[in-house]
Amino acid sequence: MSIIAMKSVEYDLRYIQAGLEVLEDYLLSEDVFWPMGAKPPLGEPDFPQLTLGGMLLARARLVSQHLYPGQQEQVQRAVSSLDRYRTKWRVAWEKKARQCFQVRQRMWGDYLRDYQENQPDNADRYAYEVRLRVMLELLRSEYNIENKAEVELIMALDGYLKSALVPDGFIWEPELEAGFPPGVYWFLYGKLLLSTGKRL
Repeated sequence: MSIIAMKSVEYDLRYIQAGLEVLEDYLLSEDVFWPMGAKPPLGEPDFPQLTLGGMLLARARLVSQHLYPGQQEQVQRAVSSLDRYRTKWRVAWEKKARQCFQVRQRMWGDYLRDYQENQPDNADRYAYEVRLRVMLELLRSEYNIENKAEVELIMALDGYLKSALVPDGFIWEPELEAGFPPGVYWFLYGKLLLSTGKRL
């Protein structure tokens, strides 16, 4: 069971729809984070800034769930629009994916180091922070990783995580599980130990 409240279908859909309005400018910029003026559904948290990783994560969550007919149509339209941008701006898309991967990898490494230094205060953050590792998985499928250091770093981070992760059930909302199979998203199927001697 997740220890955090996952976002609603409407939340993820609005995030993608708002992102699509500024996606061309974002892809052609040098920025990883891009402001959005959209308002979230009532009672849900403010939207984060637009990032390609955030768009891919919202997309993955949406297509994982059972949707009502009206939702299916809206989601399909948003996903199709996102795919058209990928095709039209392929070079810019891959460049942005690379930039976002590097930033999210640093953020993920920072979290694991925080956990390593203070496990009691950081173990319970895992169900939220692991979204960064999910983004990395989604982003690295969008471009060819040629930087040996990037490959070695993600392997090192994964090696440490595997030593600290206690296998368990799916830690996000049950309705998302079908879209995040354990063979790929193994890091969504466990919780962190409160003691491990291994160092990053």
